[in-house]
Amino acid sequence: MKLAASNLEKIFRQALNYNDYIATGDAGRWDAVYKAVSLSPDQQALTKSFTRKMNILVISGTWCGDCVEQCPLLARIASASDNIDLRFVDRDQFPQLRDSITVNQGTRVPVALFLAEDFELCSCYGDRSLSRYRMLAQKNIGAACSTGLFLPEQDVLAATLQDWLNEVERIHLMLRLSPRLRHKHKD
Repeated sequence: MKLAASNLEKIFRQALNYNDYIATGDAGRWDAVYKAVSLSPDQQALTKSFTRKMNILVISGTWCGDCVEQCPLLARIASASDNIDLRFVDRDQFPQLRDSITVNQGTRVPVALFLAEDFELCSCYGDRSLSRYRMLAQKNIGAACSTGLFLPEQDVLAATLQDWLNEVERIHLMLRLSPRLRHKHKD
């Protein structure tokens, strides 16, 4: 599948918002992580300052521990900005998309596709943030996969939230400084 804006827009339009998506699986685990984090006043001010519309399409699985521990953080960020439209698709619902977005030759989740207002692809980010990789490396370097059954420690949640917010801010700045979009919006 070519990651053309028209293809991504079609998938985005079929994707679910956060609440509808988690209702398809174990919403309780996702909700517990969402309730365990909040944006600091500075983080809230940052997200409220975003002026460009950004679409974020997350390839995920409600069953996935890494998704349980990260996607609610992205939902928390999106809920603080009127210019972020966040949607989710199950990894297996769109096999062509899943197979087009591999990480280290695997169909890992979560993977967020950051899209401009016209669905042009800006960036892919996932499967784990840097803070999550650091935490896993400290625990063990062998094969490990989070179950999502227990909440991560608060400092890991806070660091992972900041990792995701950094990427969202990076994409916002990319969109804000884009010559194509600056010309379109005359700014």
